Amino acid sequence: MVNGALLVAGTTSDAGKSVITAGICRWLARQGVRVAPYKAQNMSLNSYVTAEGAEIGRAQAMQAQAAGLEPVADMNPILLKPGSDRRSQVVLMGSPVADVDAMEYGALRDRLRAAALESLGRLRKQYDVVVCEGAGSPAEINLRRGDIANMGLARAADLPVIVVGDIDRGGVFAAFYGTVGLLDAADQSHVAGFVVNKFRGAKELLKPGLDMIEGVTGRTVYGVLPWLDGLWLDVEDSLALDNRSVAVRPPYGRQTLRVAVVRLPRISNFTDVDALAAEPGVVVRFASDPAELDDADLVVLPGSRATVSDLAWLRENGLAAAIRARSGPVLGICGGFQMLGREIDDPVESGAGLVEGLGLLPVRTEFGRDKRLGRPEGTAYGQAVRAYEIHHGVATVDGGLGVAGHEPGEDPGSEPFLDGCRAGNVWGTTWHGALENDGFRRAFLADVARRAGRDFTPDPDTDFAGLREERLDALGDLVEQHLDTDALLHLIQHGPPKDLPVLPPGAPA
Repeated sequence: MVNGALLVAGTTSDAGKSVITAGICRWLARQGVRVAPYKAQNMSLNSYVTAEGAEIGRAQAMQAQAAGLEPVADMNPILLKPGSDRRSQVVLMGSPVADVDAMEYGALRDRLRAAALESLGRLRKQYDVVVCEGAGSPAEINLRRGDIANMGLARAADLPVIVVGDIDRGGVFAAFYGTVGLLDAADQSHVAGFVVNKFRGAKELLKPGLDMIEGVTGRTVYGVLPWLDGLWLDVEDSLALDNRSVAVRPPYGRQTLRVAVVRLPRISNFTDVDALAAEPGVVVRFASDPAELDDADLVVLPGSRATVSDLAWLRENGLAAAIRARSGPVLGICGGFQMLGREIDDPVESGAGLVEGLGLLPVRTEFGRDKRLGRPEGTAYGQAVRAYEIHHGVATVDGGLGVAGHEPGEDPGSEPFLDGCRAGNVWGTTWHGALENDGFRRAFLADVARRAGRDFTPDPDTDFAGLREERLDALGDLVEQHLDTDALLHLIQHGPPKDLPVLPPGAPA
């Protein structure tokens, strides 16, 4: 029986830590190993609600699925949700406990470190292996003293570490050496080796570099993972959208359906549109300019961690006017739904008080200090819908009279839509993940296509849950076929070699 743990660190954010952690979990689970994912501290606006009502990072929920588990709060005990460049909401064991800036965060550090280690300890007692994901880079030396996600965790829990590097960015060998070389001797003793990620080309050309990095560091390269399109799942950072590559499958019917997702500055849970991108013939793009909405058959206004601030941004950039002027379909989800209403009263998140909304839905939103977390169920278009909700703002539908954005003579009334409403060609809901329900998604897209005048037919055989499983299996295949799994198992069970050299210059202890 395997018994142990591993920390997957990275040379940078978006190096591939999340998907490689998921791939290792899927590979181990297929070997019959009881494995669980873990991330001590996650900074992300993409989150999920567990069955017991705890909020954790979407990436850890995806990794739990890779391991064949229902996600729980212990898998991500600390979640930081930035509301601005300086302040973040701190979610501890699934519930918000504070809203702090970088300096105030220090006062919570001991409490958070204790909680993180307790969660990891519980998981290690329950499972044969715990695969831990680091955060950012372990070589962020300005943050090392307070670190509880990378080498601070490795030292406290005696974890072996592998460092993942994204070769597609260039400079991967320098990043490997520099990452280790900036750590002090005690930290370096936990770093066993490296994984090259996103490689394109002939591996023979890479081999001299692999041999050299092993020689100068005294550490193993555990493998080279090839570039594989369409594998990004539940990413944590909106910066990953810059490198997003999604292959559009040919339409099932005659025409494609074009979806524009507004890229808000504090966009959250943009994973809601993954299911749309999985549909044959649906082209999803993220838009920051009003002109990018012109040819869209559907505009999606997604969630936001800073609803009032992002609403002001919409107005400043002309997007608010473009959305109000549309005659075609618009869908608002969570914060986007709140923006589409008549007014928002927010004394909590922004402190702005009463703010005018876009006026496209007969809705008033009031922000409270308590966060609503749940796994609601309902029906729409005669189809069952299971979803999850994460919000401070409570939206109240107050009738359909005087809804802005409708032509004279058009029925301005509204009708229920999940927990929200529809008025004309505008829908709004606070439910995340609703579009992952196949029957509902097909019915909704068929309605959107009809209203947009597009000859588009949803594929009746698209199975989003099945596609996710296929992607997770592909990650497991990558690990099995391209990493030295025997060496990886030995590392998990026995820890790093005891004679690893210390690389200069080495941070002061």
